[in-house]
Amino acid sequence: MDDEEARTRLLDAAEVLFYAEGIQAVGMDRIRTESGVPLKRLYKVFPAKEALVTAYLDRRDRRWTASLRGAVAEAADPDGAVEAVFEWLAQWFSEPDFRGCAFLNAYGELGTGPAAVLDVVRRHKAELRELLAEAAGPGRPALADQLLILVEGATVVAALDPGPEPARRAGAAASALMRAGSTSG
Repeated sequence: MDDEEARTRLLDAAEVLFYAEGIQAVGMDRIRTESGVPLKRLYKVFPAKEALVTAYLDRRDRRWTASLRGAVAEAADPDGAVEAVFEWLAQWFSEPDFRGCAFLNAYGELGTGPAAVLDVVRRHKAELRELLAEAAGPGRPALADQLLILVEGATVVAALDPGPEPARRAGAAASALMRAGSTSG
């Protein structure tokens, strides 16, 4: 097993376990066992748990954001783009292993430390806001902020009560904001 295969196996195991059970609840030995990567190789690839957590969140961010961007890219106009965001969320919230936002979960567990993890969380949320600003259309920064609040709120509600309804309700509110042409902050 080379370092790249070990990295992939470790990240696969970390993603499943961290997302399902929490970062602090899962130790490096459990990651090693689930991944089948020898201990020496694990610490060669990820010298500390913080490095593994950061890599897990980085990889999740790239995949999650690309998937959402793909859904939004198919829309013909801002109304359709915003609708696509909430349709995508409804599908995500309905997945059997849905457990809320991995980034907010990490922040909830770890708070303001370790800095590298916090940087990934902040970057993810900034990318999400940027995506929403693009969806809302040019010159509507306040609307992008409002959409971000709707997305985050729906995600938290869905973490407590999984299923598509939180996304549908937030999507209806987003549609009302779009119709109103909201630009106030």
